[in-house]
Amino acid sequence: MGKARKTRKFAEVKRMLSAKDARIKKTEKVKTQGAAKKKKDDDEVRRVPQTSSALFFRYNTQLGPPFHVLIDTNFINFSIQNKLDVMQSMMDCLYAKCIPYITDCVVAELEKLGPKFRVALRIAKDPRFERLPCLHKGTYADDCLVNRVMEHKCYIVATCDRDLKRRIRKIPGVPIMYITQHRYSIERMPDAYGAPRV
Repeated sequence: MGKARKTRKFAEVKRMLSAKDARIKKTEKVKTQGAAKKKKDDDEVRRVPQTSSALFFRYNTQLGPPFHVLIDTNFINFSIQNKLDVMQSMMDCLYAKCIPYITDCVVAELEKLGPKFRVALRIAKDPRFERLPCLHKGTYADDCLVNRVMEHKCYIVATCDRDLKRRIRKIPGVPIMYITQHRYSIERMPDAYGAPRV
């Protein structure tokens, strides 16, 4: 004798208890309600960093001559490759006095690169360049420059590094100076009349 075949019922669904069912214990109901309320409270709290009043318009209105320019390691190297004098080219770009600043991290990074970059190191130790001391651990210049710019939005950052540019673009009101067509150019700065139009 064979096995009797059972026909499957169509649209068969598992039966589920509703939230209002009497068989559910009261403590479980309270837990689910408390979790939902807590989740709602977490969603409501939003922390937005305070923006400077100088950024009322699209550009930073606090920036003005003399401009303070934070210089990155590769900016000096590319300036040497393109045979550009850092001070003179900055003034040609901005048509104003510029004070270049170099952090201890940038100098340490140039020292680590060895004798191949000794010319860049000599330029970095130029007495016309202001030295900014670093109080943090490590010598990673990118993090140092980003943190400094986040704290004080009075700097222009001079770099040719794509990753650093991408990080700085996320910070509102910080112009970026870079090298293009054997000249210095600047973005997010409407007053730079010497910069080549791209």
